[in-house]
Amino acid sequence: MALALGTTAGRSLKGRVQVPGDKSISHRSLLFGAIAEGTTTIEGLLPAEDPLSTAACLRAMGVKVSAIETGQVVQVEGVGLDGFQEPESVLDCGNSGTTMRLMLGLLAGRTGRHFVMTGDDSLRRRPMKRVGGPLAEMGACIAGRSGGNLAPLAIAGQQLSGQVIRTPVASAQVKSAILLAALTAQGSTTVIEPVQSRDHSERMLRAFGADLTVGGPGNTEVVVTPGRSLTGQNVIVPGDISSAAFWLVAGAITPGADLTVENVGLNPSRTGILDVLEQMGARIEVLNQRDVAGEPVGDLRVTHGPLNAFEIGADLIPRLVDEIPVLSVAACYATGISRVSGAEELRVKETDRLAVMARQLGAMGARIEEFADGMAIHGETPLKGAEVDSETDHRVAMSLAVAAQIATGSTTLHRPEAAAVSYPNFWDDLERLQA
Repeated sequence: MALALGTTAGRSLKGRVQVPGDKSISHRSLLFGAIAEGTTTIEGLLPAEDPLSTAACLRAMGVKVSAIETGQVVQVEGVGLDGFQEPESVLDCGNSGTTMRLMLGLLAGRTGRHFVMTGDDSLRRRPMKRVGGPLAEMGACIAGRSGGNLAPLAIAGQQLSGQVIRTPVASAQVKSAILLAALTAQGSTTVIEPVQSRDHSERMLRAFGADLTVGGPGNTEVVVTPGRSLTGQNVIVPGDISSAAFWLVAGAITPGADLTVENVGLNPSRTGILDVLEQMGARIEVLNQRDVAGEPVGDLRVTHGPLNAFEIGADLIPRLVDEIPVLSVAACYATGISRVSGAEELRVKETDRLAVMARQLGAMGARIEEFADGMAIHGETPLKGAEVDSETDHRVAMSLAVAAQIATGSTTLHRPEAAAVSYPNFWDDLERLQA
């Protein structure tokens, strides 16, 4: 499938938009609700392909999850910490790395039960040893292709033991998998990260009743002491700042633009995008700040203005790893050379996002130097319409749409349907805001 984005240069963006529910919080509310006792109700859950994969896996293990539809409250009937049934078939995680990695942590300690997980072509190429390795230190038995690094993965449930685990990279998925495994281990578990990654799991597990403490320099140490049951909660999912990022960049680079993105989650472990846009001189206001179910929320207004180049290093990457593709678009219109380093994590996402963005923006005339752990993007480089391809990556698809917004000439985007993984209504919202 291809989408003709037409000649959008000169067409501005105005209005208000609500982005879909936060993907990270959506996954976790389903998973934590499943292992809690009682009913969990979820408002604003993202009705996209990745959370649907999580829900399907839970249903296959005997968890009742109501239909997931736009605007509907979702109910999860918890089965308790050890209530998962052994599934009759293979658990299909689709394209969702979060589903597979967090599920590894949940299933590794289900003593005496066996599980097999797989996914689509892309997910079967993504590394899982980063989770499987730390879980093995706790006693997990996980087998798979390439020495247990690639799915399909087979898990033989074992009694796990608490450990002190130092993760080599700051990854919320790795940390969350260990925390979930720790809930039924013997003895407490401590996870120590090099820098704090996003902390949705810690906030939500505490809200569900887990015995969890956060400390250490920069909140990099998390301790879970098992023994407490989790209790079902009412969860309100804020808008996903990673989805809001497309509108923030589009508004910042499109002449005459004035956009307000409503109800966006502003968790400090996720707001690296705002720090970088501030560094660039973007005109962004945070309005109507409030707290919803333990997560800070607000509205973000962005208007067009001149931008300066940015510098992003390894310390900031965990707080904006998913926003690098669209920031590379912003860099094309900034004054100076923007640099990204310490971002090798982007090479093992849905695609190799460093290579894909260099290739696709290069087709539009961008000047990008690619390195093993990042890129340098030369600013003040007008983009031209071209034939481009999402390469099946949702964040690439939407980033290229933002690039087409201010490119001269027509752009044709191949495989635009990839956007549905995290933002099913993106193309409708784009058309409305252009009008």
